[in-house]
Amino acid sequence: MAVTKRTNGKKESVTEDTIITNYMNQVLEKHQEPVSVFLFCKENKIEETTFYSFFTSLDGIRETIWIKLFENAVTSLKNDEAFATYSNRNKLLALYFTFFEILTLNRSYVYFVLKENEKGLHNLKQLRKLRNRFKKFLKEEIQAQFADKHEKIDKVAKPVLTEAAWVQFLFILKFWIDDTSVGFEKTDIMIEKAVKAAFDVLDTTPLESLFDLGKFVWKERFN
Repeated sequence: MAVTKRTNGKKESVTEDTIITNYMNQVLEKHQEPVSVFLFCKENKIEETTFYSFFTSLDGIRETIWIKLFENAVTSLKNDEAFATYSNRNKLLALYFTFFEILTLNRSYVYFVLKENEKGLHNLKQLRKLRNRFKKFLKEEIQAQFADKHEKIDKVAKPVLTEAAWVQFLFILKFWIDDTSVGFEKTDIMIEKAVKAAFDVLDTTPLESLFDLGKFVWKERFN
């Protein structure tokens, strides 16, 4: 869902997607987020009643943007018939690589809304719905199959695993935001090492992978 430029000509009917596009464009063009629904609608010549037929607030737009970016990644994966045959590890790798490709297409917007967040990514309200959708995907596509092979994963452990995966995603997201390597190649390395370490933990052979991940993070952040 890359940002598109406004076009002149015949006025088109307002949709959820056009509101989102206008919002993202306005953020990038003015280098600030709209302060109210009234001003946003006035700036983009949208009736407030029309706006409220799609969103209840500006926060609703922010949250929906993340959901749409994620759903684009999921749709891309599901359209690949081979995805269903992937191992759980490769499914998670495919999700990360595909999602971050889409985030890169929208990096200017994502960078702006996240870079200056002093409270940390996990405190961002706009990621709340993404967190729920992300965990739902894991339960449906990865955890269900994994549980069949690991009976020790019970009702208590399952939520812990999905929450741990969410924290891992936030860690990778923060790394990507700060990544200055060409083509974000270091983020690709981080994804591979993080996923390997996570699955090695579940396979009870974690030390080597965790040490490898730790060395990489230390090198990139402290050297």
